[in-house]
Amino acid sequence: MALIGIVGNEGAMGQALAEVIAESGHTVAGGIDRGGDVAGLADRSSALVDFSAPAALEANLHAAIGAGIPIVIGTTGLEDRHHTAIDDAARAVPVLQTGNTSLGVTLLAHLVREAASRLGPDWDIEIVEMHHRRKVDAPSGTALLLGEAAAKGRGITLADHSERGRDGHTGARREGAIGFAALRGGTVAGEHSVVLAGEEERITLSHSAENRSIFARGAVRAAEWLIGRSAGRYTMEEVLGI
Repeated sequence: MALIGIVGNEGAMGQALAEVIAESGHTVAGGIDRGGDVAGLADRSSALVDFSAPAALEANLHAAIGAGIPIVIGTTGLEDRHHTAIDDAARAVPVLQTGNTSLGVTLLAHLVREAASRLGPDWDIEIVEMHHRRKVDAPSGTALLLGEAAAKGRGITLADHSERGRDGHTGARREGAIGFAALRGGTVAGEHSVVLAGEEERITLSHSAENRSIFARGAVRAAEWLIGRSAGRYTMEEVLGI
């Protein structure tokens, strides 16, 4: 049985996490939101799960390091400086950061990487995502995760090949580009499709999230897996063994 602390407990994901932790036979060590004592929470936890905000990330990492416990980071909208902080923290404690903790999305990313590696650059890759009207970042963390998987499959960097926000007379599509389109509306938990379009044929790999509990289940499984491991930066693929 693990004692799991929830960072960002007042949000929808925090509530879903509390339910899944209880269902999994573990114990919620406590939960905090903005202004809460994250160091105190870490001290009474076996692991932290963070679905809060980018601005809180460094404090959450320091708390995990101070307590010597692993941390699962599901917060999206992270920038390069946040990833640098995560890399630094991973020298001291086990850290798993991902744009999506769903086990299904983890497998989808694996399939996208495989498809991109086996099809040439003449196959165009487009990533389409839709989320609820309250989501504040775009493309979603999951869309970027899938874009990184496609780029890794092709042996290229996503930053140099992504196309976003097309509007007006944009000219022809660049060969080898990875395109993104973001839709927002309603209460959609998460829809992602990766379209690989070749000459006279097309492959679409998709995932639909029907409830936020799928992210909570994946995050709890990741926290279980991290406990007892050595310091390092881990992935959801390693949790699934793929």
